[in-house]
Amino acid sequence: MSLQELARQWPAQVVTTDGGDIAYRRAGQGPLLVLLHGIGSASGSWLRQLQALQSRFTVLAWDAPGYGRSAPVQAEWPTAEDYGQRVWQWLQALDLAQQPIRLAGHSLGCLMAAAAVAQQPDAVERLVLLSPALGYGKADAALRESKLRDRLANLERLGPAGMAEHRGAAMLSAQAEVSLVAYVKSIMAAIDPAGYTQAARLLAHADLDSLLAAVTCPVTVASGSADTITPAAACEALARRVGAPYLSLGPVGHACALEAADAVNTLLQATP
Repeated sequence: MSLQELARQWPAQVVTTDGGDIAYRRAGQGPLLVLLHGIGSASGSWLRQLQALQSRFTVLAWDAPGYGRSAPVQAEWPTAEDYGQRVWQWLQALDLAQQPIRLAGHSLGCLMAAAAVAQQPDAVERLVLLSPALGYGKADAALRESKLRDRLANLERLGPAGMAEHRGAAMLSAQAEVSLVAYVKSIMAAIDPAGYTQAARLLAHADLDSLLAAVTCPVTVASGSADTITPAAACEALARRVGAPYLSLGPVGHACALEAADAVNTLLQATP
């Protein structure tokens, strides 16, 4: 089944939470598996996980605050904790907050996921970090601000559609199918500039290592060897620093949940 067909099968729905509306996709019944996407993405990046894992889990993939039909966080310069709080408000609104969950983040979503685990450590049985963005919170201030300034300048200059055309292919390996590149670009082209700006500010000032210091559940780090955005060496180094296993997903790029769906699905359903 094509990704477009899967998107129609599991369209985004909206729930009102204490922090504002959250749009999300839901499939299956069983233990909770919660999926948080990256900065240039959306819930549609997890369609292969909804498809494959619905027989075993209740799979939930949100559109992060400020993405799709999800209300933005209130702070203009939000923290990872702001997004973590919204995770729990979302699950509470769905009457699912009392169940132990498996939580997976991709790229920027790893910062949000780690913050959510730190906020309610007893509620999470496992954390999976896919192609994790480390954040620039511990970087030199000049570098931190330069990274943020360049990212937002590209958004202003190109717009979401132009940025997707410019950066979309870099999310995948050179061997990715043309149809998959087009799909990834279509997701990136649909981002809301205001929500992206908030997420970029989070990325500039958060630090994943610091967030993981408060995480006590089992953690696994995984990425592709062809990822040029969060290179495998950096992901392996993170795993070593936090004492977590590292898994190579093979010769795939940054958008590993799409390009290496089978490997990611196997990892997500593995015993912690």
